[in-house]
Amino acid sequence: MLPVWQSQSALAKLLAKGRVERLNLPLEAVICQQYGLPFTPDYPIAAIAAEADGVVVGDAYYLRADPVHLLLQRDCFSLGEPIPVLVAREHATLMLASLNQHFNQDGLSFLLGNSGAWYLKSMQSPQITTTLPSAVIGKNIHDFLPQGLSSSSWLAVLNEVQMLLHEHPVNAAREAAGEVAVNSVWLSGGGGRPKAKAQLDNTTALMANSIFHQGLATWAGLPWQSLPNQLEAVLQKPLPQVRLQLPSNADLDESWFSPLLAALKDQKIKQLSLNLGFYDKCLMVEIKPIDLYKFWRSAKPVMDYLQ
Repeated sequence: MLPVWQSQSALAKLLAKGRVERLNLPLEAVICQQYGLPFTPDYPIAAIAAEADGVVVGDAYYLRADPVHLLLQRDCFSLGEPIPVLVAREHATLMLASLNQHFNQDGLSFLLGNSGAWYLKSMQSPQITTTLPSAVIGKNIHDFLPQGLSSSSWLAVLNEVQMLLHEHPVNAAREAAGEVAVNSVWLSGGGGRPKAKAQLDNTTALMANSIFHQGLATWAGLPWQSLPNQLEAVLQKPLPQVRLQLPSNADLDESWFSPLLAALKDQKIKQLSLNLGFYDKCLMVEIKPIDLYKFWRSAKPVMDYLQ
């Protein structure tokens, strides 16, 4: 099994033959643009995901409140991976109950979705802009904290969240078990639920496992189903266009990119479009079967496309 970023990988071969465009945007932002989500002032990722996650959204304003572990660097804090930190449901319930006991009087409510995702509900627009966490990893978080007219108030909220979580019994239990503490939340994807979009194309289906993509399909009027384990199950669908959200697992090259390359060679796919997210950057790739005959294009390491 080859690492996906090596020049011998199937992904590297696809990149070598296709038309590649690099965007200085996180993958989620690119997806939001492609689906025509409004940017006012964030993409309303939280509200769309929450509605598919068992939350009654209504007319409120929602933010994702991802549980995170802040790492102390030499002179700053950075976000530790993974984001969000995985928290057992019973532990998340206890943590959010403590936060709500403190913040409900201010009109703020922390909610737990069926998927385990954390959301922050506000009955009023917070008048801030936020940054998607994938764009912040490995950087000083200071420049990416909430900004805008009410930024000082929301920085105070985050400070209070951190103080409440610092001595929480759940974190003591997590650290005793060798797990990282949840010492803050990262706010992003703010907005209310946008008006329903007219159905895009009933010949298109969205196959994904994330709750955001499920909500996105509902909002865009697209059929949705969970992602099959194999590409062959996708190719058997009588649809000219299928959108897939691939899992980010260790054998992605063997499980998906190699079969995609083979399907292109066999002309089972007329055109393949890839959106590949790498933290704060995204590669957009378009490949047709005829492109595979461009023998003069040799494969190179995937990371070379990001420099």
